[in-house]
Amino acid sequence: MMTFFVSMAADVLVAVLLVATIASSVKLSARINRLKADEAALRSTIGDLVVASATAERAIAGLRATLDECDRTLAERLATAERTSADLAAHVQAGESVINRIAAIVGQARNAAAPSAGPAAAPAVPRPAAVETTVGNGERVGAALAAAQALSERALDRLRARAA
Repeated sequence: MMTFFVSMAADVLVAVLLVATIASSVKLSARINRLKADEAALRSTIGDLVVASATAERAIAGLRATLDECDRTLAERLATAERTSADLAAHVQAGESVINRIAAIVGQARNAAAPSAGPAAAPAVPRPAAVETTVGNGERVGAALAAAQALSERALDRLRARAA
């Protein structure tokens, strides 16, 4: 009888261990299923990251190309602006030279006209273009000089404004 109790105790012990093993297997199976689901989600996330990374790389390449084009365009425009500035400076200098020559001519004409006009002659004042047709050549040259100076000053102001 003792062998019967020992064999029965061993069978009960085996049954309890078998139930515990089945319960552990069910829990492990559930965990494995969750891990597989997480693995699928992780694979999907990794695929999305790869696509986003490729898109970002293409966008960066496009931005670099755009930046290079902007750099070239800016360099060309700066070179054009420098050439235009130099041309304007040369034109302003040439205009000032012309004004200085005109001033010298006007000064000589006034000096030549002053002794013949007598001591009561009034100094020449530039007049508007409509009135100039009735006055002498000296006053017309003076008005032309004043107009040329005003024009050169405006051109110089425009040049300084562009340079700023």
